[in-house]
Amino acid sequence: MLLAATTISYIDRQVLGVLAPFLQDKMGWSEVQYSTIVTAFQAAYAIGLLCAGAVIDRFGTRIGYALAIGIWSLAAMGHALATGVVSFAVARFALGLGESGNFPAAIKAVAEWFPQRERALAAGIFNSGSNIGAIVAPLLVPVVAATFGWQAAFLCTGLLSATWLTAWLITYRTPDQQPRLSAAERAYIGAEPATAAARVPWLQLLRHRQTWAFAAAKFFTDPIWWFFLFWLPKFLHAKYGLGLVQLGAPLIIIFLLADAGSIAGGWLAGWLIRRGLSVNRARKGAMLLCALLVLPVMFAAKAGNLWLAVALVGLATAGHQGWSANVYTLTSDLFPRRAVASVVGMGGFAGAVGGMLISTVIGLLLQATGSYVPVFLLAGGAYLFALLVVQLLVPRLEPAALDDQPSTGDHTSGETTA
Repeated sequence: MLLAATTISYIDRQVLGVLAPFLQDKMGWSEVQYSTIVTAFQAAYAIGLLCAGAVIDRFGTRIGYALAIGIWSLAAMGHALATGVVSFAVARFALGLGESGNFPAAIKAVAEWFPQRERALAAGIFNSGSNIGAIVAPLLVPVVAATFGWQAAFLCTGLLSATWLTAWLITYRTPDQQPRLSAAERAYIGAEPATAAARVPWLQLLRHRQTWAFAAAKFFTDPIWWFFLFWLPKFLHAKYGLGLVQLGAPLIIIFLLADAGSIAGGWLAGWLIRRGLSVNRARKGAMLLCALLVLPVMFAAKAGNLWLAVALVGLATAGHQGWSANVYTLTSDLFPRRAVASVVGMGGFAGAVGGMLISTVIGLLLQATGSYVPVFLLAGGAYLFALLVVQLLVPRLEPAALDDQPSTGDHTSGETTA
C-alpha cells in the first residue's frame, strides 16, 4: 500500500516534468517562469510538511494518509483547468500541500509495522515507488497527451487514487488493532512500549541535534532529486534534441536504476546489521557508498553522447534513492515512534526549502547562460557534504533523550550504541 501510494504521488508530480519542454513552448514560459511553477509546488510541500507530521501524529496513520491522498488527487486533476503561469502555480501549490503527507505517513507506518533491523529495507521498498512513478509517467504521459491532449495526462491518475483510498481505509490498522495478526507475528514485529498519544512539540524536537542531522541531510540532498524530476526531461531535450516520445526510453532506464538503488540501499544497511555491525556503522556505511555513486554525475553535462549521460545520471539517481532509504530510517533510529512523523515533516520542510532555493537558482542560471554544468557539479558533491554534517552532529547515532523519558525508552533494541 505504501509503495502504491508513493508511485501514484510521483506519477502526479512527474506529469509536469515530462511535458515541461512542450508546455513551455506551447505556453511561452521563460526559464524563470517555469522555475516559479516548480517553486510553488515546493513551497506548499514545505509548508505542508510542517503541518502534516503533526496531523499524522495526532490523528494516526490511517486517517492522516487518507486526507493527504484525497487532497493531492483533486489537485492533480485540477491541472487540467490551468491556462497560464498563475493557474499552473496554484494547481502545483495544492498538489504540494497534499503530497506533503505521503512520506511522514509512510515512515510512521513502517515504524508501526516493522522491527528496527527491517525498517531501512521497508523504507527502500516503498520509496522505490518514487522511481516506479517516474518510470510509469514517461510511458503513460506521452501516449495520453498525444491521443487525448495534455489535460488528460493530469486526469488519468484520479481513478488510481480513489481505488487506493478505498483499499487503505478498509485494510489499514496498527498491529495492536489488526485482528488478523497472529501472536507470533505481533511478537516478531516487536511492538515498542505504549507511549503518550500527544505529539512532541516542535520546539522540543529542535533542541536535539538529532533533528538537525536529519534536516541537514534532507536540505542538502533533496534539491538534487527535485532537479532530476523537474529538469532532466528539459536537459535531455535541450542537449540531445529528444522529442516527447523519445524521452521515454532514457527516463525509464534512469529511474529503473534509481528503483534498484532504493531497494539495494535499504537492504545493504540491514545486511550489515545482521553481520554484526552497529546501526551507526551500518547506516553510515550504506550512506557513504550511495554518496560515492552520485559523485560521477558531475561530468553528465559534458557527456559526449546521450547514453553516457543516461548512465551517469542513472547511477546518481540510484545513489540518491539508496541514500534516501537510509536517511528516512534515521528518524526511527533516533526518535521514538510518537515523534517520527513530526521529525520527518520537519526534515522534509528543510528539503523542500532547499528545493525552492535550487529551483530559483537553476531558473536564473539557465535564463542567463543556458548551461547545466554548475548544477551537475553541485549535485555530485552534495551527498558527501551532507554525510559529513550528519557525522558531526550524531557521531554515534545516539537516540534523542526527550524530556519526559530516557533516550532508550521507546526503542526496540540497543543496536544503535553497539
